Amino acid sequence: MAEAVVKPQRGKRVLQALAVAGAMVLSGCSTLIPRGSTPPPPPPPKPTKPVPVEPGIPQDHDRHRVALLVPLSGTNAGVGQSLANATQLALLDTKATSVRITTYDTAQGATSAARKAIADGNGLILGPLLSKNAEAVAPIASAAHVPVLSYSNDVRVAGNGTFIMGYTPQQSIRRVVDYATQTGITQFAAIVPRGLYGDRASDALLRAVRADKGQVVSIQPYDRSRESIASAINRIPDTSPYQAILVADSADVAVLAAPVIRQGASASARILGTELWNTDSSVGSNTALNGAWFASVSDGLYRQYARKYHARFGKAPYRLSTIAYDSVLLTVRLAREWKFGAPFPETMLYSKDGFVGLDGAFRFDRGGVAQRALEVQEIRNGSTVVVSQAPRSFQ
Repeated sequence: MAEAVVKPQRGKRVLQALAVAGAMVLSGCSTLIPRGSTPPPPPPPKPTKPVPVEPGIPQDHDRHRVALLVPLSGTNAGVGQSLANATQLALLDTKATSVRITTYDTAQGATSAARKAIADGNGLILGPLLSKNAEAVAPIASAAHVPVLSYSNDVRVAGNGTFIMGYTPQQSIRRVVDYATQTGITQFAAIVPRGLYGDRASDALLRAVRADKGQVVSIQPYDRSRESIASAINRIPDTSPYQAILVADSADVAVLAAPVIRQGASASARILGTELWNTDSSVGSNTALNGAWFASVSDGLYRQYARKYHARFGKAPYRLSTIAYDSVLLTVRLAREWKFGAPFPETMLYSKDGFVGLDGAFRFDRGGVAQRALEVQEIRNGSTVVVSQAPRSFQ
């Protein structure tokens, strides 16, 4: 367990360039991004009687306790620490004084971390990241009536007080298929990894193409090896030409698939990616994927955030860390309506107008899954270019 004790850096401004973001994204959304103006200094504190020092987390009478559940050790420690750093940065940028965030290591056991967090009096849980951890934490938190803002993309866990903030394949695939259809593409194929993610991607593609009155000519599964990927592509019949092919995996896997696709009967097909490409900061440098499309949360504010993160922590953030940053912005925003000693105002998470954070606009549906306004990016000459802006309103 680690407690975030954050001191503002002197001379550092909050993300002033982000202050206009609300005007650029969705009208009607509650803008979470901190403003650049500095509030007047608070009045001098009144003298108080000494408070007895007790072990554990200090008693809070004027701050809400919020738990952050992330892996701080083991194989996922890097991304976990980046998520934790992002929450600290968000507290600094908002100058929040009404929220205390305490971090618990899920690598030592997500169940025990959740129980400890609840026993410590936390009224809201941020995280966890991994699907299996979210699944373990959800019933414990629900029984204690403590809401969870999970960074997982496992929509099965959503509901009963658990909200999913992760980027989901269902939304990214629907968005890129819609855009492809608008350009005249009607025939789709796909290769998907064996397992749960591949099953979800297949279902999402079928639903999206059906809704757009197109046709899926073939979906082929593969194991994560070069030979299996090539075999999956070659199993697509030459008699079933396609105009676009979804590679439902990381950009690295798509790089392996691209040369095989270019040698087949549908060599000119457009390659489509999923939300996994958005978390790869080097995706644009993959020349083998020139012309590929993928749906993504907006990167417009990420670069500014990344520079500020690097200046404070001396390293680049994980792309995924903006989810943690935005979860704190959301918490601080709703803390205005959160009475001390009362449960977290969960119903306010269902605002139909949504919220605006670093990753753009989002809102939670009635099932507890974050609906995101996604843009479509194209890999072009060593970079990524936005070819379809994120929608300006939820429909």
